Amino acid sequence: MLVLEVCVGSSCHLKGAYDVITELQQLIATHGLQEHIELKACFCMNNCIEGVNVRWEGQIYPLLSKENIVAFFTDRVLCKFH
Repeated sequence: MLVLEVCVGSSCHLKGAYDVITELQQLIATHGLQEHIELKACFCMNNCIEGVNVRWEGQIYPLLSKENIVAFFTDRVLCKFH
């Protein structure tokens, strides 16, 4: 199972981490990937200035938001399953 982590530390929380988590939950369910992706919350990826941070396959993706999380999911996550 692959792990998708969203920072919920103070800075990311204030910049919309829970909106990002909600969107990712819906995207994972919509694409039937519940058995393949574990969505986790974590604290501080040491990139606080950049905004909501997501770690996928060992790489940190900053500046994610409710508005751009679909593009991230399509470009970075879905490609692993096609």
